[in-house]
Amino acid sequence: MTSAPPRSPAVPTELLADRLRRAGEVAAGHDVDLLLITPGTDLRYLLGIGGESHERLTCLVLPATGHRAPPALVVPKLEAPGLAGVPLEELGIEVVTWTDGEDPHLLVSDLAGGPTRLAVADAMPAAHVLGLRDALPEAAQTLAGPVLRELRMRKDAAEVAELRAAAAAIDRVHARMGEFLKPGRTEAQVGADISAAILEEGHTLAAFVIVGSGPNGASPHHDVSDREIGSGDVVVIDIGGPLPSGYYSDSTRTYAVGAEPAAAVREAYAVLQDAQRRSVAAVRPGASAESIDAAAREPIVAAGLGERFIHRTGHGIGLDVHEDPYIVAGNAIALEPGMAFSVEPGVYFAGEWGARIEDIVVVTEDGCESLNNRPHDLVVL
Repeated sequence: MTSAPPRSPAVPTELLADRLRRAGEVAAGHDVDLLLITPGTDLRYLLGIGGESHERLTCLVLPATGHRAPPALVVPKLEAPGLAGVPLEELGIEVVTWTDGEDPHLLVSDLAGGPTRLAVADAMPAAHVLGLRDALPEAAQTLAGPVLRELRMRKDAAEVAELRAAAAAIDRVHARMGEFLKPGRTEAQVGADISAAILEEGHTLAAFVIVGSGPNGASPHHDVSDREIGSGDVVVIDIGGPLPSGYYSDSTRTYAVGAEPAAAVREAYAVLQDAQRRSVAAVRPGASAESIDAAAREPIVAAGLGERFIHRTGHGIGLDVHEDPYIVAGNAIALEPGMAFSVEPGVYFAGEWGARIEDIVVVTEDGCESLNNRPHDLVVL
């Protein structure tokens, strides 16, 4: 049994209406007739409705500007009462309910009015994608991601405020790291304390907690393990999660535990710190995403550590912890005010240690704002 989709903290109706209008306009520009959006972050962005897709279809049918179909929300009748707080009538969206035993994909077909060009949510379950294909066999299907990302990767003031609050919350967790990181404790023990602190500082979920000590720090997506942290270990702490609004934090700092690190560690870390600073300084409207990656990579390569930097420099962030724009070689998209993403170069010495520094930044009219404000130095705890 599933529950009604939860509502995000109230998003002003006028803002939702503007997002729906712009989505319709962008869809028309992409030669799409209908957007079909199931529960997930795209639906949360457009209607403020949380939750996940299940076997029962819930689907926003949103026509492109100029298309004849009416905007509608197809929803199981047993879940319709949970939508009482969503301003669907004010937004001009008809609620179309169905009961178990009916095929809701046929309701979408009726709303579509025949063969058309459909853009389905990127994360729509395959069962629904195929159900819609059967109900609309002559319709062309494509992904809605290219339409929605044009809206979602340019954050409005309310979204930036949520990201700023999320960054401040995760900064408060990093400020407490001296309570948790001590020689003799295991990564798992430290991770459990960090997870609790993430919740205490206002997140609804500790979505990821990486505690990479010693050689485990050389694995960028390490989780936690039963490895005991030793004196002199370098430890990568990459943590984050969503606020009640759904907007994510994500910040990485690297610490030395119990003793000063070796001179070679200090030297490599100084290169990393300079690279991260240069990359943030390069963020401005009009700069390409790949140029920000290059700004981080060039000093690391110049220091002979290029092979130690084994991932992109950053990723967009918002209702998803990873979203557009991606800060990577080959992405020539020009940055615009409101775009928010991580800047997180790293260096990794397999079998020995690793380090990463990560801040979330937002492009402003004349540069960028760094939302994370903890020191970047290799702090000895």
